[in-house]
Amino acid sequence: MTGVDRTLPRIVLDTNVCLDLFVFRDSMCSHVLAAMQSGAVQAVTRDDCREEWHRVLHYPQLPIDDLQRPVFSAAFDAMIHLLPPELATADEDIALPRCADPDDQKFLELALASGARWLLSKDKELLKLDRRTRSAGLFSIRLPQLWSIAEARSYGAPEPE
Repeated sequence: MTGVDRTLPRIVLDTNVCLDLFVFRDSMCSHVLAAMQSGAVQAVTRDDCREEWHRVLHYPQLPIDDLQRPVFSAAFDAMIHLLPPELATADEDIALPRCADPDDQKFLELALASGARWLLSKDKELLKLDRRTRSAGLFSIRLPQLWSIAEARSYGAPEPE
């Protein structure tokens, strides 16, 4: 999905949260998917995050076959807006905390660049940075089960019809 709506609160999902949403259909994340489907929030991604998603779909330890892979890929693309590079590149003048796992730094950069209010993750190294990103007035890093649609509405998200 490439349409960008700057009026909706934005949310960034790391790859493991996307697996829970689209592959495992984890009930602990169903409210996140419902918020995306209702238009209460706009989930965003950028090229390298999307490429990681496609790479992970080929991991042999995941219960995904060649017939399912395109379905999960299409679900991701239908629900998560791919930002153009000029909207997905973080301002280098704003100091972001460094994640201990360099592979996860891109999610912090995307949250900053896109103006996201939240980065949802279950990654301990990312979650450790929540206090720092919030105190800097940037965004909140939350476990998906601790995020709520009420938070999105507090930032002006529309009520479902």
